[in-house]
Amino acid sequence: MRELNITTAFKVYDSIEQLDLSVKNLMEKAIEIRKTAYAPYSKFSVGVALILDNDEIITGTNQENAAYPSGLCAERVAVFYAGSQYPNSKILKLCISASPNDRDSDIPIPPCGACRQSIAEYEFKQNTPIEIYFMGAKGEIYKSDSLKNLLPFMFDKNHL
Repeated sequence: MRELNITTAFKVYDSIEQLDLSVKNLMEKAIEIRKTAYAPYSKFSVGVALILDNDEIITGTNQENAAYPSGLCAERVAVFYAGSQYPNSKILKLCISASPNDRDSDIPIPPCGACRQSIAEYEFKQNTPIEIYFMGAKGEIYKSDSLKNLLPFMFDKNHL
């Protein structure tokens, strides 16, 4: 038997003001769009803004449904829209802002497992990493240079 150690690295920004201007603008779009999330059941809203290599900005919010799990997370709304409307473009950066509706969380909230796998598919498809920034409603922001930091044992087409 042997042990396998996996190390991941994230950059931590104390506030949105520390981000490069282009990323700051993208995160501000994620924060703003979060307010339009349809989350009557979980009362937990998520907003996403991503930028493609053609400079298109796509936003998305979580969309819930009484017939759970028929809803969809914000990350997949944005990523799937980008994939359907711009199938030959690469996702460069993805910004996430998430928080319970009854308070402004200051804890960085990463994408859920299903969204990680969906983002992984696009990172694999485009053969380039996607920068992922995530935060609560305010406070610290974590940056990952690739989805591989959030999902080190990615399942992809090579496993089929």
